Amino acid sequence: MFEELKNYCKKIVPLNEQELALINDHFEVLHLKRKSFLHQENSVCDFVAYIVSGTIRHFHTKDGDEKTCDISFDQAWVTDFASFNHQTPGKMNLQAMEDTTVYLVRKKNLAALYIACNKYETFGRIMAEQVAQRATDIAMSLSSDKPEVRFQNLLKTNPDLFQRVPQKYIANFLGVSPESLSRIRSRVLSKQKS
Repeated sequence: MFEELKNYCKKIVPLNEQELALINDHFEVLHLKRKSFLHQENSVCDFVAYIVSGTIRHFHTKDGDEKTCDISFDQAWVTDFASFNHQTPGKMNLQAMEDTTVYLVRKKNLAALYIACNKYETFGRIMAEQVAQRATDIAMSLSSDKPEVRFQNLLKTNPDLFQRVPQKYIANFLGVSPESLSRIRSRVLSKQKS
C-alpha cells in the first residue's frame, strides 16, 4: 500500500524499507468523488495530502465569486498552508475536479512521523519548498505573463488539461473569461498546427 508515495519519497530522501514502512502507520487513503471537497474554507485544515490520481482545484470566494488560485494534478501536494501551520480556519477550498485519490497525513501524524524518523523532516522541508516554489511561479506568471503565455505553460505541463478540468475553471485560473480562453486556445492550437 502507498507504493506511489513511497516511490516519490525515495526519489527525494534516501529511505530504507523500514523507514518507508512508517508511511503505512501515518498516512490514510481518501477517495473523493468529482466535485467533492477535500477541504472547505472556514474550517481548520489539519492535513497535507498527496494526489495519487486526479485533480484538485484550489479556490477561495471573494464577494460571492469563486477565484481559482491553482489546479493540482497527480503527484502534487495540497493543503491550506496558513490554516495547517496556524491551526486557524482556512480561506481556501480544495475541490476534486474528477474522481481523485489522495494519501493524507494529519498534522499530529506528521509530527509523529518526524519523531519516528528524522529523515522525514528533510522530506517535509523539501515538499514545503516545492509547494512554495509553485506558488511563487504562479504569482510571477500572473503578474508578468500575458494570458496566452500562461495558457501555453499550463498546457505544456498538463496536455490533457481540457479533458480533466472544465474550461470555466481554467479560464478563472488564468484570469480571463471563458470566451477569451476559447479565442486564446484557438490561436495557440492553430499556431501549433502551422
